[in-house]
Amino acid sequence: METPRTESNRAVGAPTWALMGVVSTLVGLAVGQLVAALVRPDASPVLATGSTVIDLTPTPLKNWAIETFGTADKAILLGSVLVVVLVLAAVAGLLARRRLVAGATLEGLLVLVATVLALVRPQSGVLDAVPGIATGVAGVGSLVLLHRVAASGLSSLPWLHPADDEADAGARPTRRGVLLAAGALAVVAAAAGGASRLVARLRTGPADVTLPPAADPAGAFPTGLDGKVKGITPLRTAIGDFYRVDTRLDVPAVDVDSWTLTIDGDVENELTFTFDDLLAMDLIERDITLTCVSNSVGGPYAGGARWLGVRLTDLLDQAGVGDRADQILSTDFDGMTISTPLAVATDGRDAMIAVGMNGEALSQVHGFPARMVVPGLYGFVSACKWITRMTLTTYDDAQAYWTERDWATDAPIKISARIDTPAALEQLDAGEVTIGGVAWAQQSGGVGQVQVSIDGGPWTDAEAGPDVANDYWRQWFLRWDAEPGSHSISARVVTGSGEVQQNVRADPFPDGASGIHTLQVTVG
Repeated sequence: METPRTESNRAVGAPTWALMGVVSTLVGLAVGQLVAALVRPDASPVLATGSTVIDLTPTPLKNWAIETFGTADKAILLGSVLVVVLVLAAVAGLLARRRLVAGATLEGLLVLVATVLALVRPQSGVLDAVPGIATGVAGVGSLVLLHRVAASGLSSLPWLHPADDEADAGARPTRRGVLLAAGALAVVAAAAGGASRLVARLRTGPADVTLPPAADPAGAFPTGLDGKVKGITPLRTAIGDFYRVDTRLDVPAVDVDSWTLTIDGDVENELTFTFDDLLAMDLIERDITLTCVSNSVGGPYAGGARWLGVRLTDLLDQAGVGDRADQILSTDFDGMTISTPLAVATDGRDAMIAVGMNGEALSQVHGFPARMVVPGLYGFVSACKWITRMTLTTYDDAQAYWTERDWATDAPIKISARIDTPAALEQLDAGEVTIGGVAWAQQSGGVGQVQVSIDGGPWTDAEAGPDVANDYWRQWFLRWDAEPGSHSISARVVTGSGEVQQNVRADPFPDGASGIHTLQVTVG
C-alpha cells in the first residue's frame, strides 16, 4: 500500500512519521513483554537480544564494562539495545511514509531477529517464539493503524471518531489526528508494560518459603566495628546491599513448587530432588564471604553473609560419584553453566547447595530457590545461582560458559585487604585520621593481621575486628596522626598461617586480580 501523497504527506510531516514508527514498536515491545511474563520471561525480544550481545562480547570489553559501570552495566546494555531498536523503528516509520509494506517489513525483520535469538538460546522451546510473534503482531498492527489515520483521518478509527460537528475534520488526515491515535496507543503500551511487571511480582517467590532451623548452626554472630569506625564496611552484608554480577539481564522468577535439582553424569544413581527434599535434609549454617573474579584490587564485589544449605557432599554421596569425573558442571534454569573442580568442592570445606541467606530464603536476585556456595573459590567457578542440575563429568568432555571464554578452571580467591576509609583522593584535616576496611584470606588460615604502610614506610599492625571464621572477611582499623601534604596509604594481609600478601599485580582475567590496595589522600 502506498501512502497518498497529496493529503497525508502535506498534513503529516516526517517527524510525525518517525514518531509513528517508534510508538508502534513500543506497543509491540510492551505486548511482547506481557506475553513473555505470562509464558516465558526469558523469551522477551529485548532480553533475548541483550543476552546474545552479552554472549558475543569479548572478555576484555566485558571486564571494562563491569569496571566502568559496575552493577549498572546491565541497565546500560538494555538501554543501548533499546535505543538502537527505536532508531530503526523511526526509520521504519519514515519508510512507511512512502510505502507501508517497506516500514512494516523493517519492523517485522527486527522482531524476527529477536525471536530467532530467543529460540537458539539454551533451554529454549516452542513457547519461546510466542512473545516474538505477539510483538510482531502488535507492532506491525499498530503501524498499519497509524498509517490508516495518516492516510484517511480519524474517521478510519470508529473508537476515536470525533464528535458529529467535527465529522468533516475527522475525515481528513491531520497531524493532530495522528498524535491523538499515537497517544492512545502509548496508553496501551504503558498498560501492557505495567501488567507485565505485575505478573512478574505475582509469581511464586521467596516470601512463600519458611526455612527450617539448621541441624548444624553457626555460632553467635559477633558485634563488628560498624558503629565504631565511620565508613567501614558492615561485618555482615545486608541482602539488599549484596553485590550481584552475572550474565542475566532480568531477575528470574522460578516456581519453587515445580523446581527440581538433578544430579547426573558419572554417578551410580541419577537423582532428582525437590525443594522440599532439600529442606527435609540436615542443613548447615555457615558464615562465608563471596567474591567475584571481576573484582579489581580494592573493588566492591565482595560480601559476607550467613548461608543455610545442604552439604554438597551429602548430595553427591547419595548419587555415588564415579571414578572419571573431575568437575561438577552446574546448570541454571535457563541453561547457563558453571564449572567447579570436583576435588576442591569435596575436600572438606563447607561447600553447600544454599537455600537461605542471613536468616531468610534466598532472594530472587541471589539465586532463589537454591544456589551453590563453595568457600574459597571465585563465584564464576563455584556459585551457580538458580541451579537445576549438577552433572559429574570431565573437563575434557564438557566446558562451562566461562571456561569456553578462556577463564581459569581452578580459581581460588586471592588474599586481599581493602581500604574503605578514607576514600581515594579525599581531602582530610590534619590530626587523627582513622584508616579502616575489610580483608579476607579464605582457605589460607583466615586473616591473622592487617598491616598499613604510609608513604611506603614500615608496615604497622592495625587493630583487627572480631574473627568470625576463616572463610569470612575481617574488619580492621588504624589511627593515624596525619600531617599536611599528599600521602599514600597501603594495606596488606598476614594470614593466620603466617603468609604475607605480596604486591604481585594481576588483572581480573583469567583468575582474579591481585596486588596491594593503595590510595592517595591530601591532608590540609
